[in-house]
Amino acid sequence: MQTRYSTGLDALDASLGGGLLPGTLTLFIGATGVGKTQLAISILRAGLRQEGRPAAIIDLSARGDSQNHGGYAERMIGQPLTQADPNCDALADPFARGRPEDVLPFLGYRGQRVLRSQMDTDQWHAWQSELNRRMPQLSRFVYGHLIHGTERFIIDGIEPQSDSTDSLQIELLENIYHRMLRQEHDWLAREVFRQQYRERSDLVQQHAFDHQRAIAVALVTTTESMLEQLMTRPLADGDLAAGANTVIFLGRVLDGGRMRRAMYIAKHRGSAASDQILPFQIDDSGLVF
Repeated sequence: MQTRYSTGLDALDASLGGGLLPGTLTLFIGATGVGKTQLAISILRAGLRQEGRPAAIIDLSARGDSQNHGGYAERMIGQPLTQADPNCDALADPFARGRPEDVLPFLGYRGQRVLRSQMDTDQWHAWQSELNRRMPQLSRFVYGHLIHGTERFIIDGIEPQSDSTDSLQIELLENIYHRMLRQEHDWLAREVFRQQYRERSDLVQQHAFDHQRAIAVALVTTTESMLEQLMTRPLADGDLAAGANTVIFLGRVLDGGRMRRAMYIAKHRGSAASDQILPFQIDDSGLVF
């Protein structure tokens, strides 16, 4: 039986039949402020307990400030998070250093939305050029974590979009999951080292990892804030949620004249899962059921 990944929340693990399945993509979908980042820190904390190392966080925020992962981690688990500088090449040689920093702010909080419909042609091509320039750093960050035993990758900062093909962030998420985490170790190494691969092939073999273990957890922001709205949204073919293994909605519910938070497991392939709505609240330790 496969060892599952705990979310750090016993009630959620039980509702998922034991936790998240290895080698899968999980989406936590909900409006700003509903508790997605606190949930991410809970998953990070569970990595410390279960594998002896925290999750790696790739922050795709572009329009505003960071998701404040460090502040939440300090408050919830008493541990600071290190942050990589997206403008330097400190990750140039994954073998020459230890485990990379905990957080990579990949898009750099530039104050711009990354939806194609909100850019003119020149802006769109400029973004594509910038991404092409930065992608090697993202590959090195992911590869550096994998060779040092990281098995949990949290992708945060995905902004609301009505069409997944309109979003650069969705494109990046799919790239991280399908072209990095799901690739065999030597194929990802070829992407990282390119023309230097042959001279590094011995080191690549010495740092082999099981590509079927790592999980991706993506936090997706929506405009809908009510749980019922999210639960009744259809999953269209080609939609990001349609391709994920596990989809969990977080939203607000009206309960006895008060607005409360709750989550619902919309999909969890390959395992039994609860069909109950799970109310929760947030305190200084994070989510509490």
